[in-house]
Amino acid sequence: MIPTATYRVQFHAGFTFADAANLAPYWARLGISHLYASPIATARRGSTHGYDVVDPTTINPALGGEPGFRAMVEALRAQGLGMVLDIVPNHVAVGGDDNAWWLDVLEKGQASPFARFFDIDWNPAEPGLAGKVLAPFLGAPYGEALAAGALALDVEQDTGRLSVLAHEAHRFPLRREDYEEVLAAAGAARLEELDRERLARAYDPARLHALLQRQHYRLAWWRTAGDAINWRRFFDITELAGLRIEDPMVFDTVHALPLRLYGEGLIEGLRVDHVDGLADPPAYCRALRRALQAADPQRAPWLVVEKILGAGEALPTDWGVDGTTGYEVMNEISALQHDPAGAEPLARFWARVSGRPANFEVEEQAARREILTRDFAGQLDAAARAFHRLATADVVTRDLALPALRRALTAIVVAFGVYRTYAADTSVAPLDALSKAIDAEPASGVALEQIGRWLSGQSPAPADLRAEAIRRFEQLSAPVAAKAVEDTAFYRYGRLLSRNDVGFDPHRFSTTPAAFAQRAAERGAAFPSSLLTTATHDHKRGEDVRARLAVLSQIPDLWIEHASAWLDLAPLGQVQPGDAHMLHQMIVGAWPLDLVADDAVGMGAFADRLADWQRKALREAKLRTSWTVPDDAYETACEAYLRRLLTGGDASFRQACAKFVTALAPAGVANSLVQTGLRLTLPGVPDLFQGAEFWDFSLVDPDNRRPVDYSARQTALSARRAPSTWRDGAHKQALIARLLGQRRARPDLFTAPLRPIALTGARARQALAFERASPTGRLLVLAALHGARACMERGEPLIDPGWWADTALPDGHRLAQVMDQEPFWWSID
Repeated sequence: MIPTATYRVQFHAGFTFADAANLAPYWARLGISHLYASPIATARRGSTHGYDVVDPTTINPALGGEPGFRAMVEALRAQGLGMVLDIVPNHVAVGGDDNAWWLDVLEKGQASPFARFFDIDWNPAEPGLAGKVLAPFLGAPYGEALAAGALALDVEQDTGRLSVLAHEAHRFPLRREDYEEVLAAAGAARLEELDRERLARAYDPARLHALLQRQHYRLAWWRTAGDAINWRRFFDITELAGLRIEDPMVFDTVHALPLRLYGEGLIEGLRVDHVDGLADPPAYCRALRRALQAADPQRAPWLVVEKILGAGEALPTDWGVDGTTGYEVMNEISALQHDPAGAEPLARFWARVSGRPANFEVEEQAARREILTRDFAGQLDAAARAFHRLATADVVTRDLALPALRRALTAIVVAFGVYRTYAADTSVAPLDALSKAIDAEPASGVALEQIGRWLSGQSPAPADLRAEAIRRFEQLSAPVAAKAVEDTAFYRYGRLLSRNDVGFDPHRFSTTPAAFAQRAAERGAAFPSSLLTTATHDHKRGEDVRARLAVLSQIPDLWIEHASAWLDLAPLGQVQPGDAHMLHQMIVGAWPLDLVADDAVGMGAFADRLADWQRKALREAKLRTSWTVPDDAYETACEAYLRRLLTGGDASFRQACAKFVTALAPAGVANSLVQTGLRLTLPGVPDLFQGAEFWDFSLVDPDNRRPVDYSARQTALSARRAPSTWRDGAHKQALIARLLGQRRARPDLFTAPLRPIALTGARARQALAFERASPTGRLLVLAALHGARACMERGEPLIDPGWWADTALPDGHRLAQVMDQEPFWWSID
């Protein structure tokens, strides 16, 4: 039941189970074995991604509900295809009025049977929050919202419930104990007699405030969340509340749906979202595998986790999972395609243009400190208090003061190089990154060393207090890493944007063929069924955007010449040069292969897409504008600059850019073909993101979730002939279909271990060679690297034989003859 290849689909109201069922024959012809679905549990109304689940126990009716799901699975089965689900055990969507668990907690407080589901601190440091949930959902400070009438008593006649409605969007149920008083104040005998107008007359702001003071929650302005919130969120998103999945009852409830579907044979496996957000990922993964095996003892489930691996970090082999979702593979392939010679000149140019650090580590640490102290201050305080309780439990450590521990924790999180340590799992020693983090900040010496001893288990401590402190620390370090690195520093550092993507390590600009092959072989030996991906619903830019931008690392002088000229070509006005340079990179990387500079409609559509990307990029960077405090004037200036470049009366930039992209595109396509070929031939299970079987020049979400033209893809696949031009996305699709066909036909080769092959000759470091052999045959793979100038000179994604010179395989066969000018070549014998 292990997939041979998956196809990732994003379900939403515009693409339902019925739509997927109709595409089953196409996916089968393409060569996949399993559909890989985004979360299907009932999500917030209008959700476009499914990660904002409000009821994990039911299938989303907006997608077709359970009947639609079963019909889709039947259609897939008819084509010989299986199903893999993405699940979200870390959090659910809250706020609004659609999460029954959350509403019950607000109404009943700690007495709610669902109170144990959420990671709420019922005894926080602030006395006014004792026994309450902070509810920071107000669009204005509480006093202002109250005085302005933004808070209104309401009666829900269908549920027989009284509640406060905030901004006509968020509902907060009242305690049942207060119903009698409300009825009396409104002069009513029954709830049926009430309406909002009658309640408003009975409750002026002062009286409403007195009523709210008695509730199990405290309403607050949304901007207070980072400092005062007393429950765990998903990252810094207040509308997503963390679940206590470590509680067996919560685990069973949240997983009831996927376990039932697996037990009924409707699915073959699961992808676990954000495993690092959980209290104890190793224990969770083992428990989930046991539950799947219990649901159907006759099958072996396929289980992968979304896990971002830091530099030098490997997924432990004792978690009971088949691997990760493949971000590390995406990172490795990208690094392989970057020329190390471009790192220094591009970094110097970035620093000169932007005035920001040339070194990513400096940018990362600044972002970590900023995000931690601004957006996670409440969680930092909670972690510090947990360690302080641990300190005061032992006479040896009782002198460690709370402020000292808080400073030490700040230093550790800022210097950390991974998401978390897994110190609570006794079979996993703390990573080397922890000791490096402690060494990096000697100023807090004693506290840092003691925290290290607690984390590593080297210091005696009460088990419950240590477990709580570790949990608090690890559920703090993981979201800070995600928000500070991927959602902040990646948008501030513009050396070359192709090295800034989900799961990437911008510290390492490139890798060698030997190192790449060694990592691939080791990963294949440890996790032969791990996912291989180069495009995801979370990527910052499409796989073929990255492939084209990687070419710039091979021609840094030429790129710097053009980039410098473009900064002077149009007035920047208020726009920061660094922001302009990042924009220029995205224009070059995402320029469609069929777009010409004088196509007004096409340029307008391209500008619209880029404007959405630009606004998000500027706000994520949090330098001149942000999501919390938008600077409309600066954003408007940046968009105006973008539109002048692409649609303004002066066509100088777009003509110059079109000419440069035309020269660059063949080398970018060559990179794309190598990237695609490696994903399909390395050890593991290749994944295809929806639509990316054609050229993928998408931007960050939601651009990468635009509707897919499946009609064009079906037509191209049915044609069964080579496309007339390499600019046609069918060129990429044909390579995918051929290799997927071989994966199905020759599973012995595609499950065999990878053996690197050492090349000789002038271009030995500009090619990757490996084989995968079984008793019945051999797969040989050759990939050209850093051949940009050869492709650009020829004007096609082909390598002239002369470029290879004397580069040869160990048996003496020269690549000039073997590869037949293709950038990616493979054979089976």
